Amino acid sequence: MGRNTRKRRSPLATKVIAGAAALAVGGGGLVWANFYASAHESGPSHNRTRSAGAQVATIQCPDVGQKLRKVPRGARAGVDRELAQLDKQITEAYARLASTRQAQSGDASYVQNAILGPLKSKRTAALDRIGTNIRRVGGNAPQGLGRFAECRGMGVDQPNDGNAGNGQDGQNDGGQGEDEGQGQNGGQGQDGGQDGGQNQGDNGNGAAGPFAEDFVDINDVQPGSRDLENGFAANGDGGSQGSFTAVCGVNENNLFNSDNLIVAPGVDNGAHHTHDYVGNQDNDAFSSDEDLANAETSCQNQGDKSTYYWPVLRLQDGTQEFDAGDLGGGAEGNVGKILKASEAEIKFVGNQRSDVVAMPKFLRIITGDAKAFTNGVANANSSFSCTGFEDRQVTDKYVLCPEGSQVVRTSNFQSCWDGQNIDSANHRDHVAFVQQDGSCPNGFQAIPQLQVRLVYDVPAPTVENGQVQNPYAVDGFPEQLHKPITDHNDFINVMDENLMNEVVDCINSGEDCQ
Repeated sequence: MGRNTRKRRSPLATKVIAGAAALAVGGGGLVWANFYASAHESGPSHNRTRSAGAQVATIQCPDVGQKLRKVPRGARAGVDRELAQLDKQITEAYARLASTRQAQSGDASYVQNAILGPLKSKRTAALDRIGTNIRRVGGNAPQGLGRFAECRGMGVDQPNDGNAGNGQDGQNDGGQGEDEGQGQNGGQGQDGGQDGGQNQGDNGNGAAGPFAEDFVDINDVQPGSRDLENGFAANGDGGSQGSFTAVCGVNENNLFNSDNLIVAPGVDNGAHHTHDYVGNQDNDAFSSDEDLANAETSCQNQGDKSTYYWPVLRLQDGTQEFDAGDLGGGAEGNVGKILKASEAEIKFVGNQRSDVVAMPKFLRIITGDAKAFTNGVANANSSFSCTGFEDRQVTDKYVLCPEGSQVVRTSNFQSCWDGQNIDSANHRDHVAFVQQDGSCPNGFQAIPQLQVRLVYDVPAPTVENGQVQNPYAVDGFPEQLHKPITDHNDFINVMDENLMNEVVDCINSGEDCQ
């Protein structure tokens, strides 16, 4: 599969992470070597003796970007670069964690001393630079940024309660849920170090996760139930009842990159995972608003140059994709065959209680949280289902669909706007979800709600004896272990004024347009 992108990849940067990850070839893909190989000590007592260090599955750090609420506009570029640097530091630390299991098994303090301690020092320096960037333009840097420097180890089964970086020793809580018999470590009482790199903990196919526990049979999901309710209220009987559908294809042009123009503008590989793009065809980390406005679009309505993008879905079947050796791809644990959606339904709908107003041009919205496994579930907001079963939605599991049914990913965006800003320091505060009664919070006004529904023809994974074979998973930051709760979706509005007015008129008049 080719790609249409203008990446600025640094060969040296690629080597840093690829080397640190201790990649080994196996199963037709790149394997993050021995992810759970030391979960059990070798010898007759290996079922009973466990190393504290080996119990740390991933690294949990405070998400500084979500905690910054007021950053002067003149400081945002520098602050965004430092936030991206924090992400890179976590990725590199996780790579060391994944490649040093043998050392961890012999030293209970290894993770803290060799990985988390140095990571804290690097984060402290980056946080200091964030403060400097803010003060340089006359702003007031938040007090106590340094308290966000400390990270900790985390078990594979959490997700956490959102209290990342609370100062606990990284060894204290990493082992939760990794006992034999739960299928998380893949060992099933066997010595994971005896499998020649094809250890079961990474499914034998090159990635840390997903695990059997990340999947659920759609028949076991209750109709009408959902783990999280953010933004999924249906239109009521009043308000604006129309809709506008944007027909923009399913990325037929093979536009992929691992940038994120919203969160990390000007930073190569700012997402650390690969995105599908539909709509705007000039979208990477270095695209200006002018670039977006002058770009081609895959949308049928040429007045819609908006960019719609989401992490790719991959089948972990050993396929060597075009990005198998790249940052954002195989070099960061995102491996396997990229699956294009067979359908990408992009629809704007109204508000239960009121008419909607036009979105400002270049408005940026992110729904969901790419770091929800370590951040906590407050911003998780995508769901999985199966065609024919879409009254059953689940956020923290991938679904197993029956024969003839396809996997569905759904993301509903925030539909209230503060009336002033096209973005905010944490990329969230300028927009909001409706309240329980369907109205917008005080100071916010209703805008068309973007709903993205993606349908995939995915071969059903096999789950037997606590193991999953040929699973599918969304791309993500390496330390997020490909958890389904990290699914997310991104949007930048680049509709021309006439088209946006048409969208608003259709919705407010109760018509269904495209």
